[in-house]
Amino acid sequence: MAAALLTHRSGGAVTARSAGSHPAAELDPVVIQALREIGIDPSDAYPKPLTDEVVRAADAVVTMGCGDACPIHPGKRYLDLHLPDPEGAALDEVRAIRDQIDLHVSALLTELTPTPTPAA
Repeated sequence: MAAALLTHRSGGAVTARSAGSHPAAELDPVVIQALREIGIDPSDAYPKPLTDEVVRAADAVVTMGCGDACPIHPGKRYLDLHLPDPEGAALDEVRAIRDQIDLHVSALLTELTPTPTPAA
């Protein structure tokens, strides 16, 4: 969800990749529904493994409690969200998780994208 939300909020200005330490076979249908409710179509997304290459290519890595299963590279910025796993959760719970992730990625987006300075 974080990658979909970050891509959506940035209007494509930020490249976000989604990966998991233990990826499922497919996206959770309730997660898909929760994203579609706010205008995000994740139909092109699919679960992928979190690899060293993915982490090395990133400017920032957003994790959700993967602990020692996540590759750590010095100098990378990590944002570990202490939120419940949405997999298998009811729609109301997934909405709450989605909204919390959205708050975090919106703050990250503000930090990643420079604010234009008005010309003097």
